[in-house]
Amino acid sequence: MGVWLNKDDYLRDLKRVMLCFLIVYMAILVGTDQDFYSLLGVSKTASSREIRQAFKKLALKLHPDKNPNNPDAHSEFLKINRAYEVLKDEDLRKKYDKYGEKGLADNQGGQYESWNYYRYDFGIYDDDPEIITLDRREFDAAVNSGELWFVNFYSPGCSHCHDLAPTWRDFAKEVDGLLRIGAVNCGDDRMLCRMKGVNSYPSLFIFRSGMAAVKYHGDRSKESLVNFAMQHVRSTVTELWTGNFVNSIQTAFAAGIGWLITFCSKGRDCLTSQTRLRLSGMLDGLVNVGWMDCATQDNLCKSLDITTSTTAYFPPGATLNNKEKSGILFLNSLDAKEIYLEIMHNLPDFELLSANTLEDRLAHHRWLLFFHFGKNENSNDPELKKLKTLLKNEHIQVGKFDCSSAPDICSNLYVFQPCLAVFKGQGTKEFEIHHGKKILYDILAFAKESVNSHVTTLGPQNFPANDKEPWLVDFFAPWCPPCRALLPELRKASKHLYGQLKFGTLDCTVHEGLCNMYNIQAYPTTVVFNQSNIHEYEGHHSAEQILEFVEDLMNPSVISLTPTTFNELVKQRKHDEVWMVDFYSPWCHPCQVLMPEWKRMARTLTGLINVGSINCQQYHSFCSQENVRRYPEIRFFPPKSNKAYQYHSYNGWNRDAYSLRIWGLGFLPQASIDLTPQTFSEKVLQGKNHWVVDFYAPWCGPCQNFAPEFELLARMIKGKVKAGKVDCQAYAQTCQKAGIRAYPTVKFYPYERAKRNTWGEEIDSRDAKEITTLIYEKLENLQNHGKRNKDEL
Repeated sequence: MGVWLNKDDYLRDLKRVMLCFLIVYMAILVGTDQDFYSLLGVSKTASSREIRQAFKKLALKLHPDKNPNNPDAHSEFLKINRAYEVLKDEDLRKKYDKYGEKGLADNQGGQYESWNYYRYDFGIYDDDPEIITLDRREFDAAVNSGELWFVNFYSPGCSHCHDLAPTWRDFAKEVDGLLRIGAVNCGDDRMLCRMKGVNSYPSLFIFRSGMAAVKYHGDRSKESLVNFAMQHVRSTVTELWTGNFVNSIQTAFAAGIGWLITFCSKGRDCLTSQTRLRLSGMLDGLVNVGWMDCATQDNLCKSLDITTSTTAYFPPGATLNNKEKSGILFLNSLDAKEIYLEIMHNLPDFELLSANTLEDRLAHHRWLLFFHFGKNENSNDPELKKLKTLLKNEHIQVGKFDCSSAPDICSNLYVFQPCLAVFKGQGTKEFEIHHGKKILYDILAFAKESVNSHVTTLGPQNFPANDKEPWLVDFFAPWCPPCRALLPELRKASKHLYGQLKFGTLDCTVHEGLCNMYNIQAYPTTVVFNQSNIHEYEGHHSAEQILEFVEDLMNPSVISLTPTTFNELVKQRKHDEVWMVDFYSPWCHPCQVLMPEWKRMARTLTGLINVGSINCQQYHSFCSQENVRRYPEIRFFPPKSNKAYQYHSYNGWNRDAYSLRIWGLGFLPQASIDLTPQTFSEKVLQGKNHWVVDFYAPWCGPCQNFAPEFELLARMIKGKVKAGKVDCQAYAQTCQKAGIRAYPTVKFYPYERAKRNTWGEEIDSRDAKEITTLIYEKLENLQNHGKRNKDEL
């Protein structure tokens, strides 16, 4: 017999059931796919240092070594380790932001270190504000900014590096304001350390723009480090006396430079010689530093109304007579850092440009301009006053503009909050807004890069929607670290492509509607607009790969196939045609890694193998029909025969351009000639053709790797030079007579009239293009030599 429920009971029970289902669903959702940023407890705007600091804090708390009784400790730690491994890498972070975890390989974060490593070795200098940890993306810009840098290249596992760390911290505090102190973790940035020639740890180098790096070889005491650093600090202290005082002051004032002078009297303290030198280095280019001995210059000191030891700053135009002391700043401290900060605060601010003259001023000079809204935001960091001096050689003027005085001007420039921008001498048409760190070295690097590059800040008024010229547009958000890392690379690429492609950046936090119009869902998204054609860039954040991408758009090496063109071009190909095809999906991480290598490979196979790709996300049913079950799937389609539909799938471990090219070339029919002792003697040594010969042994691994490259060479030089191969295992005596001592050996045998070099000329290269270039150079030399002999006769 059934039980009847009234309507209220039924609804109440239904709500309970739905609530239970919701709780279970949320638990499953959180347990299986928690956001990486949430796992580490950081925001999407977190810097590399903030991510490292957050991970270290969690690692010390959650590491399995510290939680032996928790059976889930290992799996839980793997989650945060994977999150860290992805977010610390600019390229992986971009892919994660765009595609989520499905856009990543499965092996990130699968291994981790002991608890002791995270406690003592991980992020050694992350908590030291005086030490700037540099990574590969920002290193060159920092050390080429114009400031002096002393950088410690270290490895987390190196005991000597840990021994140095306390001294390096004390040293950094000692020289703060005098030079920049940096650190590079070679465990995280092996490539950067190799590029800088670092082969032992710790390695300490001085860097300054325009000079070669200088390695420190002394003992690692603070005193020795300070002495070494001071040798590279530009510091000049002038002793002032009756004979040079007036001329020295007037010359400096005429150049807009003031004087810091310490007057020394008997029995009273004045600045020590070491403090004077330090201040001279800290104020280099801003203020001259001098001292006067009032015991020997008594009359001069009295004329200045100086009766006791004192230190004073004389700004340009200051009155020096003893009745008036207009503008003179008397300093009570003997500490270099305190004096430096007080003088910096008293240096004049940047020139304020007016709305009436702004366009004209920007049209005739290059400017770095600070925008503020009523309150001057730059006064908080007196170090920025060094910009004017440090940018003088770049012919960049520094100024400021108050947006509250002319809101329309700032609105037209897309300036809605305090910021700075570079104007490139063409009025307000060509400018770029800075989105990096608001610190001196980063602004310096930006200004120098920007004025010499061709990147423009875009908005609705100048967006190239219908422009006939091609544009590369970077859709970005200023809070996004991968976006900020990409901007310097865009500037580098723009210099190489000037006149061929215009570059622009669009801030999606300001121009949200425009970004939505182009369906921008992740940052950065980089797109090339070529009239009606739109191409999205998916490669690494480097100028080199951007250039390759653009080159490939202008001269495509890979044909984008559709189901229709696949049937027409691949399945119905001519009998002598061959194809290599990549079946991929855009979200697939291995596919993303393969794409630039695939295009690079295709450029080396032009004229030999047709190369294509097909998007299986777009043509999913077609790829299923073709029995594509994984991504990427690489197939080689050989010359057509009467056999059924045939192809070869690539199962190799490496998917780089070289490995794939070697694999593809291995299917082509042999273009070189197999030589026997008889044919080698008749055709090569006694014949009337130029020859290039590969001497090899079948068992030799490098020979096997080189074989397809030699076949490519044979095709490249066909018609001008013949290519042959000699098996040195089968014909050992022939190879011995030819002077062969290693395999493979490549020799060129040129023919010049009746003369023949029977020993040949050995070629060291194993690259087909390089060998071709070398051979053609030798042939040209032979031809010129023959012409000269003919003229002499």
